[in-house]
Amino acid sequence: MRLQAMTSGSKCYSSSAGEVLKNLNKFYKRKEIQRLGAENGLDARLFHQAFISFRKYIMESSSVSADLHIILNDICCGAGHVDDLFPFFLRHAKQIFPMLDCMDDLRKISDLRLPPNWYPEARAIQRKIIFHAGPTNSGKTYHAIQRFLTAKSGIYCGPLKLLAHEIFQKSNAANVPCDLVTGEERVYATEDARQASHIACTIEMCSTNTPYEVAVIDEIQMIRDPARGWAWTRALLGLCAEEIHVCGESAAIDLVTELMYTTGEEVEVRNYKRLTPLTVLDYALESLDNLQPGDCIVCFSKNDIYSVSRQIEARGLECAVIYGSLPPGTKLEQAKKFNDPNDPCKILVATDAIGMGLNLCIKRIIFNSIVKPTVNEKGEKEIDSITTSQALQIAGRAGRFGSSFKQGEVTTMHRDDLLQLKEILSESVPPVKAAGLHPTPEQIEMFAYHLPDATLSNLIDIFVSLSQVDGLYFVCNIDDFKFLADMIQHIPLNLRSRYVFCTAPLNRKEPFVCTTLLKFARQFSRNEPLTFDWLCRHTKWPLAPPKNIKELVHLEAVHDVFDLYLWLSYRFMDMFPDAALVRDIQKKLDDIIQIGVCNITKLIRASQSGAASGAAEVTSEGFPLSRTKRDARTVSDHRDAKSTEPLSIDLKSHGRGSLANRLLREGLLTQEMLRQLESEWQDQHRSGRYGLASKRNDHSSSKEMGKKKK
Repeated sequence: MRLQAMTSGSKCYSSSAGEVLKNLNKFYKRKEIQRLGAENGLDARLFHQAFISFRKYIMESSSVSADLHIILNDICCGAGHVDDLFPFFLRHAKQIFPMLDCMDDLRKISDLRLPPNWYPEARAIQRKIIFHAGPTNSGKTYHAIQRFLTAKSGIYCGPLKLLAHEIFQKSNAANVPCDLVTGEERVYATEDARQASHIACTIEMCSTNTPYEVAVIDEIQMIRDPARGWAWTRALLGLCAEEIHVCGESAAIDLVTELMYTTGEEVEVRNYKRLTPLTVLDYALESLDNLQPGDCIVCFSKNDIYSVSRQIEARGLECAVIYGSLPPGTKLEQAKKFNDPNDPCKILVATDAIGMGLNLCIKRIIFNSIVKPTVNEKGEKEIDSITTSQALQIAGRAGRFGSSFKQGEVTTMHRDDLLQLKEILSESVPPVKAAGLHPTPEQIEMFAYHLPDATLSNLIDIFVSLSQVDGLYFVCNIDDFKFLADMIQHIPLNLRSRYVFCTAPLNRKEPFVCTTLLKFARQFSRNEPLTFDWLCRHTKWPLAPPKNIKELVHLEAVHDVFDLYLWLSYRFMDMFPDAALVRDIQKKLDDIIQIGVCNITKLIRASQSGAASGAAEVTSEGFPLSRTKRDARTVSDHRDAKSTEPLSIDLKSHGRGSLANRLLREGLLTQEMLRQLESEWQDQHRSGRYGLASKRNDHSSSKEMGKKKK
């Protein structure tokens, strides 16, 4: 401690560092001081951080100002009051939190209580709002699209490129010229590249300045999405259309009605019922031997996709595979293969990616599990039962109207999941409570004007901490934005460009894609265009078909890199000049990935025949697992870990509630490990080895198992 040097011989003050610390803590705990702090912009979090810094400055600094030194000396001697420290504390707080000097301005900028006022063009017209409410396969979107096609001008806003592409194709097939606009490209309906009167777009790309006769906003319940909800809010409040047709779950009716009440617009609700019956079966599948044509097994992890598809092939059946990270073209080809009545492929193995965006001829949905990995606010992976909304969205894909199956069926793989699935499906979907918001580039630029030395990540943090929203709204999750902001912070970019890079749609769990964004930003900052040749060198194009799962996963990442290039080229055309060439090789890469997916079971065998632990290793999510209290079971089911033959040990032989079965279902035990344990137990039983010797062998066996898991 440096109090001796600081006090210059003052007996009262230097006699006890403990006395100084005691008075500082007394100052911190004073309610009056906390109130004064709040009045000056220091909420509880900032007040605490400022005090920690202030205390450290006093106790450790050798250059405490003379006036502060005198006040401290008076307090220690009983001639002053701890409240006298506040002006010095506030001065110190303003040094570490510069925004305190302009708090009123910052609060005005981050006031998000009246989002309807952000869209004066939409408020200048009287819009008619029509809510098409109903479950999956009820025809709600069909009726909205029919109005879209008959309008003089229109815009369709959907959550996926696949959905926008479907409307783009349907519209042009109906002789209604329609452009396609996604984050990566704009495709014109006419050869002369003139803007058509109709547009099908991903919802983030909709224009709030262009007037239309009809607008369609699909999957409106996603307005509650923690990451993307802001895009639905923006479209609903900001689209300049005479008619707004909103499609989605009835759970969103009340919120949409309340939001439109704040704009002075009424909502007409049209309810739809499912067009074909959907039956929850009274029995589970229990074995893949019971599969039928038209079955779709829904898994919630890639590992389960790999495991199930391989077991299906081992039974001499062919299956199509669809999961989220596959390119759109590959998903469509797999869907086409499954739907084709002349193709021998009659089984589909998929994740919840089939919940929207694909038309599939499914007779029966089979939930391989009813628990799904999610990520909590700490970034940890949790396992929890699927929600009613998710279950209905997925189950509703069975028995699509107009397909060869006139009714749909839904069940589970495991008998003990079926009762819980019935309970989930019987529950009503909780109402959507609030709509998402996100700070705009203009708002962040105004913040940066007041806080020129703050990083973009800090600006976002300060914005969110100061933002005010009413009960109808919430501020969307900004973790991905902050992750990218921190990653490229050291690269010299102007604020607007930095903001654009940080809104790039990428999966931060893919190291290759993140590294590529970093390289893009670095070259961009040097004003060096990112050419086709540069991209080919970086991705090692041309690429060969994958030989194992690890190579397939890498090809999917390269496809995402091409998507990233195209997304940036749409915003910085001069710096990413070769979009057309990149789009061409991306189509070729899509074909290569399709080859890999068609041979996915061969890739799994190749992966598992190597020294690595197989597919489970190459698809590791890379964050800690935290189980919820609600259900401790995991999705992973690593049966048939190494054998290419049908399982010789059937789960049924171990009983539904047995320890072995539970460990298998929790992914803590594989069939290979179970076989080894069974063999060792039989050897020990035959030789009569029990007691200490048996314990030593068990310990040795555990070590060996540990090595295998590693």
